[in-house]
Amino acid sequence: MNCENITPYGSENGSKTEQVEEMFDNIAPAYDFMNRAMSFGLHRKWLRRTLRHINNVSPDGPWLDVATGTADVAISLARMTPDVRIVGIDLSEGMLEKGREKVAGAGLSERIELKKADCLSLPFDDSSMGLVTVAYGVRNFQQLSKGLEEMARVTKPGGMIAVIELSTPTSPLIRPFYHLYTRCIIPLMGRIVSKDVRAYSYLPESIAAVPQGNRMTALLSEAGFREPRFIPMTFGTCTLYVARK
Repeated sequence: MNCENITPYGSENGSKTEQVEEMFDNIAPAYDFMNRAMSFGLHRKWLRRTLRHINNVSPDGPWLDVATGTADVAISLARMTPDVRIVGIDLSEGMLEKGREKVAGAGLSERIELKKADCLSLPFDDSSMGLVTVAYGVRNFQQLSKGLEEMARVTKPGGMIAVIELSTPTSPLIRPFYHLYTRCIIPLMGRIVSKDVRAYSYLPESIAAVPQGNRMTALLSEAGFREPRFIPMTFGTCTLYVARK
């Protein structure tokens, strides 16, 4: 199954882009809590590892965070490199409102700009960003290849892309526990906490369908990035993809 065909609310309820926007508007109040609970706090470890890779390369600014959500990645990037301006974009105004509150609380409103935009049509000039990041967002793209091409378009020559995405572990020892957790426990937690019945059932479906490993690095190459590679994390439940332009 192609991840582009997996939608939050079924094929009769508008485009995937429209449904993803609606879903994140619905779950925005509970999103940060669910992120912590679902990953047992490991999402912070995954982000720290990503930041180390970025810091080792030290790409020029400005930087773009696609599918920024509540701005966790944008805030972490700003704290890591005080001289760089960061722009975060997202489809969901509900998520952006939460993000703006967090940015203001961190005292970073002068350096981080959050705006509503579609990853399939980024409102930025060619070769204008030294770094593009996207965390847990590519499986929500209505057209994955087009989204990657847009990110390549706005990345400066020599710039970097970093993609964090949930993935399916390959170990036969880990996979049964992973399936039990993602297919049964997470949807139950989501129904209780977020009140959106479908959002956290969509999550494991979209993870299973998104291209992973070599399939994703091939798409990055086709989009215009070079030297793509992937780094599995925590038994393969999350994967970091990095490449240069």
